[in-house]
Order: sequence, then C-alpha cells, then structure tokens
Amino acid sequence: MVNALNISSHRGLIVWQKPMQLVIDLYEITEKFPKEEIFGLTSQMRRAAISIPSNIAEGRSRGTRKDFCNFLRIANGSAAELETQIEIAEQLIKTKHLDFLKMKELLTEIRKMLSTMISKMSVPKT
Repeated sequence: MVNALNISSHRGLIVWQKPMQLVIDLYEITEKFPKEEIFGLTSQMRRAAISIPSNIAEGRSRGTRKDFCNFLRIANGSAAELETQIEIAEQLIKTKHLDFLKMKELLTEIRKMLSTMISKMSVPKT
C-alpha cells in the first residue's frame, strides 16, 4: 500500500476517490425518494455520504499522521451511519424498490479501505 502521507493531495488517494463516486451514486438514487423525505432521510444520507470524502480530505491536509488517522475514523463513522440509513431505506415502503446494491458494495469496499488505513496508520512508525 502506498503511504498516504507521501501523496501530494487527497485527490490522489483512492480512499478519497471512491467515496466521491459514492456521493454521486447516492445523489442519483435519492433523487428518486419521495419528496416528503427531502428534509428527512434524503438529507441525512446526503450529509453522511458527503462527510466521508470531506473528512478524508481534511485529515490529509492536516499533515500529521495522528490528525489524518482521527479524520479517517470520523469518515468511517459517517460510512457506518450511511450504511444504517441505506438499511432503513431498503425497508421503507416508498424506497425499498430502489436498487441499493451497487452503493452498498462500494460502501463496503470504502469501509474496508478505511479500516485498513486506520490500522496501518495507528501503528507507531519504527
């Protein structure tokens, strides 16, 4: 794995690029949600999704391993939040007909990447 602190910008990190795609996918699917959900589940899901790449970018820009790791943890928390919200949407009558599979697979991949990075960055450098 490439050392994330050696990459000049968060834009070069796959762990940032994939959540950016997730945000686009999420916006497309939530456009199909009922209008009465615009200030409810739609808004919550969009904020959680946006939080993932945003925290990765902010953490990377801080420049320290410790700060980056903390922001990766926050991003992972947002990913867990979104995972829960997707499960809720899959159970609601007005949204359960939508296909969340691609988004769930991408979210699983992102969570694995974040967990791996957190584990590797939490270990003190020798």
